[in-house]
Amino acid sequence: MSVDYSLYLITDRYLIGSKDFYTSVRRALEGGVTLLQVREKDAASQEFFDIGLKLKEIAAEFNVPLIVNDRVDIALAIDADGVHVGSGDLPLEVVRRLLGPRKILGYSVSNPQEARYGERNGADYLGAGPVYSTGSKKDASNPIGVEALRTIKQSVNIPVVAIGGINASNLNEVKSTGVDGISVISAILSRDDTFAAARELVELWRK
Repeated sequence: MSVDYSLYLITDRYLIGSKDFYTSVRRALEGGVTLLQVREKDAASQEFFDIGLKLKEIAAEFNVPLIVNDRVDIALAIDADGVHVGSGDLPLEVVRRLLGPRKILGYSVSNPQEARYGERNGADYLGAGPVYSTGSKKDASNPIGVEALRTIKQSVNIPVVAIGGINASNLNEVKSTGVDGISVISAILSRDDTFAAARELVELWRK
């Protein structure tokens, strides 16, 4: 499966505010989001399953792959396009075995050692960061900065997606590191018009 990593949206229902969650995500996809991850840290399994199924349906309208954060069981249950895990989740090689060879497997990294581990053990792409400080993830570690991001990108041969505090004002700085895309949450979902927010980011990226 060829994947366009350029604009990778991660969901967060709590950042939406009074907007409708599914409408906001659909509008962001219309605006140019190329990859979608459902991330529901606080949802019970049934709720996560229901949200995942609905988002998979919406993403499919735009031919955009749906990735599930952490939960391999949910990903398999809804036949999602892939899973994204971090060092605290199941070991990568186990996740790959459960998913099979065709699904997309992403891995969170913050240094070249983790990046090389991810590449060796079956990851298709790496989520590297947080590049800048971020309010979207309460458990986020200290920012790594753009130079560390560049080093991570240069240390592996698989796609690297930058994450953490990225928005229209710093996107060019991030892009200059050679990464394959940006992953955002609040830069799209906390905006009133998620279509316009996504369109602005994707146009900046493609310039």
